[in-house]
Amino acid sequence: MPTAVVTGGAGAIGGAIARALATERTVAILDRDGTPPVDLAIEHEVRAAARDLLAAGRHPDVLVHAAAAFDRASLADLDPAVWRHVQAVNVESFLWLAQELVPPMRERGLGRIVLIVSDTVWQPPADDLLPYIASKAALIGIARSLARALGRHGITVNCVAPGLTLTPAAQAAMPPDAFARARDAQALPRSLQPEDVAGVVAFLVSQAAESITGQTLCADGGLVLR
Repeated sequence: MPTAVVTGGAGAIGGAIARALATERTVAILDRDGTPPVDLAIEHEVRAAARDLLAAGRHPDVLVHAAAAFDRASLADLDPAVWRHVQAVNVESFLWLAQELVPPMRERGLGRIVLIVSDTVWQPPADDLLPYIASKAALIGIARSLARALGRHGITVNCVAPGLTLTPAAQAAMPPDAFARARDAQALPRSLQPEDVAGVVAFLVSQAAESITGQTLCADGGLVLR
């Protein structure tokens, strides 16, 4: 049975993605709350986790990067530690995983890579999301570059951009009226669930999406129209 790697798979959105993919693949979760735990901010832990999978004979055909650090800071408050932590988890961990896992995909001539980004790239809701939004914009650029580089090897690279989604972390971080305001601004007036994101990811890794690469699909109820 093929393997999918899901970073952040212990979270709400990552967990929904892992469950959706588990119907056709075994799923390896890389998360600080996973078993074993993997700190995605530390390069050698990320590389070691990938190499352990390959050494065990598990050669993933799917890589989904759903992990994210949300350390908040506006321009005036931003310090190097916050900036580097967000970029390490959100951007760099994916690059280190890709360096380890893409070569086997390339050898087999098949791979599906999906990066979970955010519709805040187009519609920033708060000044103190600067490091987070910058990291998600970087992932979109990386996906486009890799789509060109890897397409000839049968590997697709796409992004999914959720809107404000009903997760425990979002509910704890956002003011009580945030979800109602998001519903009012969306074309589809319903609160977004983790399964909404998982469904788009499942499509992108399926055979039905083999002609789609270098794209970013917004799963945000029509908040951002592009």
